[in-house]
Amino acid sequence: MTEQTTVTRRDFGLAGVKSLLTLSLLETIFARNAWSAEVQPIAAKWVADLNELAGDVKEQRISQVAWQEKVQELYGQIELDELMQFVNFKNLTKDLKFVDHGARSLQPKFPDVEGLPKKLVFGKQIFAIKQGQSVVPHGHNNMATAFLVLKGELHGRHYDRIEDESAHLIIRPTIDRKFEPGETSTVSDYKDNIHWFKATSESAFIFNIHILGCRPGSGLPTGRVYVDPNGESLTDGLVRARRLKYDEAHKLFG
Repeated sequence: MTEQTTVTRRDFGLAGVKSLLTLSLLETIFARNAWSAEVQPIAAKWVADLNELAGDVKEQRISQVAWQEKVQELYGQIELDELMQFVNFKNLTKDLKFVDHGARSLQPKFPDVEGLPKKLVFGKQIFAIKQGQSVVPHGHNNMATAFLVLKGELHGRHYDRIEDESAHLIIRPTIDRKFEPGETSTVSDYKDNIHWFKATSESAFIFNIHILGCRPGSGLPTGRVYVDPNGESLTDGLVRARRLKYDEAHKLFG
């Protein structure tokens, strides 16, 4: 006699749920693969263009100010969700712990896809900032950098660096406004050299690229110059801003 198998209503329900979950998972995988297949070449081409532009300014084929204009145009050509998917933003920020002073620097990686340059001229990072903390006020020597706000809102300020003194910089305010996702700002040795971004939303994330060695022969050490922009007011809107050390800058403005 053949043994009969009895399928309970509960067993049947569980089997149905498992089938639905499997189908849902497959649909998700297919959607992600299709999305990646469509977006990755676009993002890779964008990175390649960004890299070519970085090489142009590093080798002085274009001026730093011209680079600032062109990189902001290029930043406007990428959709934020495409860039965030390309750098795997979700995994990069999983279980993220913000720092208590200043911004935490995250190190995104580009996927190994066709069309992406093997060696990049620029460095890259994502600043993660909690509410009330800042990318503290600082200028640069021999550098060009560009910000793209990915998430959150910030109060951004820029200053032109007019004159260097031994213990101060003479600066002039140029930008003072709210920045939202998709907005950009740039820094060079010649325009808007000093910047300061404070998170006004619960958190904020900024994609940043930086190119070193853009002003060979300047005689200044490549890197950041921290300042206190709330300095002595001078004539014509100028400010004498005291030079700061890293720790003091983050204590005051972090």
